[in-house]
Amino acid sequence: MAFQTAAGYGNLPNGSFSPEIYSKKVLKQFRKKAVAEDIVNNNYMGEIANFGDTVKILREPEINVTAYARGSQVTPQDLEDSDFTLVIDRANAFAFKLDDIEDAHAHVDWISMAKDRAAYRLADNYDADILGYMSGYEKVSGVWQARTTAVGTKAQLTADSDELLAAHKLDRSDFGGGDTNSIVMGTSGTYDATPLEVLNRMNRILDQKNADPDGRWIVVDPVFAEVLMDENSKFMNHDYQGSEALTNGRLVAGKVRGFKVYMSNNLPTFGTGPGTATAGGSTTNYGVIVAGHDSAVSSASQITKTEKFRDTQSFADIVRGLHLYGRKIIRPEALVRATYNIN
Repeated sequence: MAFQTAAGYGNLPNGSFSPEIYSKKVLKQFRKKAVAEDIVNNNYMGEIANFGDTVKILREPEINVTAYARGSQVTPQDLEDSDFTLVIDRANAFAFKLDDIEDAHAHVDWISMAKDRAAYRLADNYDADILGYMSGYEKVSGVWQARTTAVGTKAQLTADSDELLAAHKLDRSDFGGGDTNSIVMGTSGTYDATPLEVLNRMNRILDQKNADPDGRWIVVDPVFAEVLMDENSKFMNHDYQGSEALTNGRLVAGKVRGFKVYMSNNLPTFGTGPGTATAGGSTTNYGVIVAGHDSAVSSASQITKTEKFRDTQSFADIVRGLHLYGRKIIRPEALVRATYNIN
């Protein structure tokens, strides 16, 4: 951009002597924290090489216990050998190219910068898919919806959705209401529950399902986290903890009501979101939070291919990568979700 020129001044009128200077510091976009890797297990990773690979997970056999009287005959039962199948059926890819002229005259390393962004975007897509999956939702054309498969004119739940629905969902009926609308949450005025009461009930449901107290987690969105801190700021505020902020999306180093607490912007949200609904349990404007145990969902993930090669149509380098992964709900009883709005 040329300097301003005083009226009537005619020396070097085009301003070409004033060069444009580009900073070598790159303004990076804000990035969401990924939490999925912390709340799923990779116990059954196996060897992943290609799309469609499977990992077999054996289920613990059930044992029958019967009353016994002295001298009676005991008949041994046959053990059942059932299993889960974790299928590597998800894949995301990226590809970009850089012309030789752009590479030669660039003031920054565009390929390195683009690869860094690609790695983040792969992780972000994986994170959103896992959180949606364990909550019972999926994104279709950028819009969250219940995870279903269209069959004719009907919507039929997939097998994975059936597994999730076998687990407890948390709704207003858990707080004395008779409907299944979203929970109205707040800390003053009229509401169904405070945030800590929501956590208490989620914890109670996991207790009733015999989930191990160790390894429990909950993922909340920024709206829920804000009201939670309104209710009691001291256990959430790093000023009181005396430690640095955690970098993996976890809000507090300790536990709250038995849960490791994470915050994510990748949780499903519907309508205008949880912060805009009116009291009464909205069925259109709400957010979703999910809690569970480390053993509830298993995932196998691998960056299988990253390659750089010459473009055959121009003088440019092409860089592309492929991320393969699978996920499976193996303990649906160890998952609890809640839909909520705020008062």
